[in-house]
Amino acid sequence: MRGTLGRPDDFRGVPTVKRVPSGTGHSDENAQATTMSELRISVVDAIRAVGAESWDACAAPPAAPGGCALVGQSATAPPAKAPGPPTSHAQVALNPFVTYAFLSSLEESKSVGGRTGWLPQHVVAKAPDGAVVAVVPCYAKSHSRGEYVFDRGWAEAYERAGGSYYPKLQVAVPFTPATGPRLLVRPGPQAESVRRAVGSGLIEICRLSGTSGVHVTFATETEAQLLGELGYLRRTDQQFHWENAGFSTFHDFLAALTARKRKTIRRERQDALANGITVHWLTGSDLTESVWDAFFEFYMETGSRKWGRPYLTRPFYSLVGEKMADRILLVMAKRAGRWIAGAINFIGSDTLFGRHWGAIEHHPFLHFELCYYQAIDYAIAHKLPRVEAGAQGEHKISRGYMPTTTHSAHYIADPALRRAIADYLVRERAYVEAVGTELAATAPYRKDFVLEPD
Repeated sequence: MRGTLGRPDDFRGVPTVKRVPSGTGHSDENAQATTMSELRISVVDAIRAVGAESWDACAAPPAAPGGCALVGQSATAPPAKAPGPPTSHAQVALNPFVTYAFLSSLEESKSVGGRTGWLPQHVVAKAPDGAVVAVVPCYAKSHSRGEYVFDRGWAEAYERAGGSYYPKLQVAVPFTPATGPRLLVRPGPQAESVRRAVGSGLIEICRLSGTSGVHVTFATETEAQLLGELGYLRRTDQQFHWENAGFSTFHDFLAALTARKRKTIRRERQDALANGITVHWLTGSDLTESVWDAFFEFYMETGSRKWGRPYLTRPFYSLVGEKMADRILLVMAKRAGRWIAGAINFIGSDTLFGRHWGAIEHHPFLHFELCYYQAIDYAIAHKLPRVEAGAQGEHKISRGYMPTTTHSAHYIADPALRRAIADYLVRERAYVEAVGTELAATAPYRKDFVLEPD
C-alpha cells in the first residue's frame, strides 16, 4: 500500500553522497573521481554538470531519435494514415524518462532537490580521454516515498535493530514507475564492460558515502540480471501492460475479447461520454500554458486526495512541455466548453507510457476512458507495440492489460540486513510469480485468440 506523503523531510544534518576520492591524484573542480579499470567514475549533484549532449549520448543515442513529428488530433477523428513509431525494433528503444530533457525538468522545477528528500547524486563514468561513456540517474533519499517499490518495512526493521536506513541511494526516475534502462551507457564494443563497471562503482560509492544501500528500481530484466551477478539482491513485482497484437483498429482489439468483455467495454466507453463530454489528444504545439494550468489543477485535486501532497510542481509541466512537447500526449476531456479531466502520457519509440491523471468533475468510467481506452486507441493508430499504464491496478486486466513482471536490484551494505532481505525476497519472488500466473488465467481474450505482440 502506498504511504501517505506528508511534509518533505528536512535534509539539514543528513549527509549527501560524498564525492568519490581520486585514485589517481587527479583533481577536478566539479567532482573528484576514482579510477576503476580504465574508467573514472564521479558523482555530480546536478544533471547540468553533465550537459545535454553528453547525457543523451548515453541515454538517447542517435539510433533512437529524440524527436517525433506527431501533431495533436481529436480522439474522435484520428488521421487516416497514422505515422509509425520514431524508430524500429531493430534500433535502440527510446525511453523518454531517462533523457536529459525529462530529468533536467525535474531539477529545474524543484520537483527534486532541496527539501524534497530527492537529492541528485548522478554517477558519471568517463573514458581516459574525458569522454562521458556512462551516466546513472541517482538520488540520495531521506525517505522511501515516490518510488513505487516499497521498502519501508525494511527500513523499520533495520531501525528497530539500531541501524540507520536513511540516507540511501536510489537509482531511478523520480515518481515514475516505468521500466527503462538505469545504467545508461554510450553504445560501443565495450558497452557491456562499462555497464558492469558502473554497477560495481555504485557499490563503491555506497561504501565510501556511508549510505545503507543502492536501490535500482524499474530496471530492465537484463540489467537486474547483471546487477544480481555483482551481488545485488533481485526483486520482482507486477504491473499491467497492453500489448498490440497487430491491431488495425480498436474494433479489432475488441474482437479479440470474449463477448461479455466486449459488451462491458463498449458500455463503459459510452457511459464515460454520456454527459456531453468530448475527448481530445493534445501534443506538440497544442500544449499551451492554459492547457498546463488546467491539467495542473486536475493533478493537484486528485493528487492531494491520493498522496497528501503531489510531487510535481507547476513549473515542471511548462519546462517538460517546452523541452519535449512532441514526446507528450495529453488526453483531455472537455464538457460545457471547459477542460474537466486529463491524463498525461509520454511517447517512447515503442511504448506509450501512461503516467498520472486528474479531474475536477467525476463521471462514471471517465478514468478508464482517458487512461486505458484512449491509450489503446492512440497506440493502435500510431503503431506502438505496447502501453504501460503505470503501477498497480488488477482492474486493468478486464480491459486488456496483462500482468507483466517488473524488476529491481538492491545492494544492502549491512550483511545481517542483507541476509534477512535475501530470505524475504526468495519468498516474495515466488509469490509474485504465482500471482502473475493466476491473474493471467483471468485474461479477457477469447480462448482461440493467441496474444502475440507486434
